[in-house]
Amino acid sequence: MTSTLAGDVREVALAYGRGRLDVALPPVCEPTVVRQRPLPPLPDPAAAVADALAHPVGSPPLAELARDRRSACILICDITRPVPNGLFLRPLVEQVTAAGVPLEAVTILVATGLHRPNLGDELAELVGDPWVLEHVRVENHDARDDAAHRSLGVTATRGTPVSLDRRFTDADLKIVTGLVEPHFMAGWSGGRKVIAPGVAHHTTIRTFHSARFMEDPRAVQCTLEGNPLHEEQLEIVRLLGDVYGLSTVVDEERRLVHVGFGEVVASHQAVVDVVAAAVRVPLGRRFGTVLTSAAGYPLDKTYYQTVKGMVTPLDVLAPGGTLIIASECSEGFGSPEFRAAQQRLATLGPDAFLATLVGKEFADVDEWQSEMQLKAVRHGRVELYSTGLAAQDHPLTAVRVVDDLTAAVQASMDRTGDRGVAVIPDGPYVVPVVG
Repeated sequence: MTSTLAGDVREVALAYGRGRLDVALPPVCEPTVVRQRPLPPLPDPAAAVADALAHPVGSPPLAELARDRRSACILICDITRPVPNGLFLRPLVEQVTAAGVPLEAVTILVATGLHRPNLGDELAELVGDPWVLEHVRVENHDARDDAAHRSLGVTATRGTPVSLDRRFTDADLKIVTGLVEPHFMAGWSGGRKVIAPGVAHHTTIRTFHSARFMEDPRAVQCTLEGNPLHEEQLEIVRLLGDVYGLSTVVDEERRLVHVGFGEVVASHQAVVDVVAAAVRVPLGRRFGTVLTSAAGYPLDKTYYQTVKGMVTPLDVLAPGGTLIIASECSEGFGSPEFRAAQQRLATLGPDAFLATLVGKEFADVDEWQSEMQLKAVRHGRVELYSTGLAAQDHPLTAVRVVDDLTAAVQASMDRTGDRGVAVIPDGPYVVPVVG
């Protein structure tokens, strides 16, 4: 699962934008390149999808589930996730309509959370199938549209207000689709997370992302048990009744390596069980320098999403060490709300910024990403390499911006006295751990 490249390999290729960024390593460094355990790509993805729909986890086959239903809503992730929608959306729609659901009663809903809508060419790229775009209604969720949501009350455990998109709550057949990968707050992406925050009202999302959740030590990657976000999401699923999910796993080349379908919680857990052993990589030590990426396109389109790559490898960064991350940021910084939060962070400093968050019932939109960045800057030094971020935005990152990765690695080794460098080419899709 890991390969130590001491003295033989002098260059690494980090995921960056739509390609790779070659980085020359200093001659004296002792690099350990961290990659997930390879899962073989499926030889026939279409057959694998058909088999998953016919042999689900914890539910009847889709053809049987769709029988006698009047309407269906299928959730898909937004453009920030490389989900292979083109492989499974048409089979889902065709099986649902073959069972009797009118095509005009099928909605594909983009689970944007509080992200911007996906439109035009971007929507076509996201859906990945011209037939689906031509024949099926595809719409974006809008968390700020009060009238578009239905209240389901509050969760019993933590009192989170639950309000979800009516197109999903009112559908006779509810299907969630997505990608299962490590998530730096919710443990794992996909499944229940596509519902909340995916199609939740802004009050639900902003409660999830308040400091009482974000600062919980169990709100970390690869952790479900005791994770407050995961527990609230499970409670929201129970409020909805029957929900079904199709979960996918892709490799570094975005090829399908696993797919599962069934009852949304059980089928998601089954896929987590498959992928967990592949993405958690034990290293046995901490490093003074970690060189990583934001996972390339589409995750490194903005600085907002780049923060994920800062948090995921912290277990193997020695306290006071340097985390160096490469992210193209082809779309720049992110939302205006995130920019405002980063301005406050840069002005106030980490401690004073965090003090403004504690005790809030509803987090300000997108300030949670700034709060997650605090986890990295409290642990060590964070440095950013980016060719897409405007120079005037560099101060708003609240980290050190560098223009030479080789020199940055050398400077970190000089400062820490540790020649060991953990290199994580694919960023937050891989979770290095000490144990």
